[in-house]
Amino acid sequence: MDADFLLIHKMKNGDEEAIEVFVKKYYSTIRNYCRLHTYTDCDAEDITQATFEHFFRSFRSYHHLGKTANYLYVIARNLCRDSYKKKRDIVMEALLDKGENPIAVIENKIDIEESIKKLPEDLQEVVILHYFQDLKLKEVADIIGIGLPLVKYRIGKAKELLSVYLGDKK
Repeated sequence: MDADFLLIHKMKNGDEEAIEVFVKKYYSTIRNYCRLHTYTDCDAEDITQATFEHFFRSFRSYHHLGKTANYLYVIARNLCRDSYKKKRDIVMEALLDKGENPIAVIENKIDIEESIKKLPEDLQEVVILHYFQDLKLKEVADIIGIGLPLVKYRIGKAKELLSVYLGDKK
């Protein structure tokens, strides 16, 4: 049995401490994901809270079949999509690394941000989930609801397009 199975069992039995542990465990990860799909921190916060509200609203019928995080990503993805049908901005603060030349980092991150925004939406999604959320390709496939070969194809296509978009800048 995994830790989430036991945690969910405790939550279903009314253990409020387990609910708090659950939210603390996943909140920042889901918030970071939402931030990559929204325009402001406030929007990301709202969608993150809505993700957990949705999870707990349908909690009694939830059956733990694997990774709870994947289920939360699916909820967050749908809420982000519903909330923002237009193109998403990849936010600079999510891309900045510590200890580098700030001007060079900003210039490089702007190039990357603009290049990612040029990608078709389906390619953006796999890039965000795999590279920015550090999910395995199988997890990306489960979240998006497509096969692993298609995820691999989209990652390859995204890399190809990004190298073209960034080629004259490097």
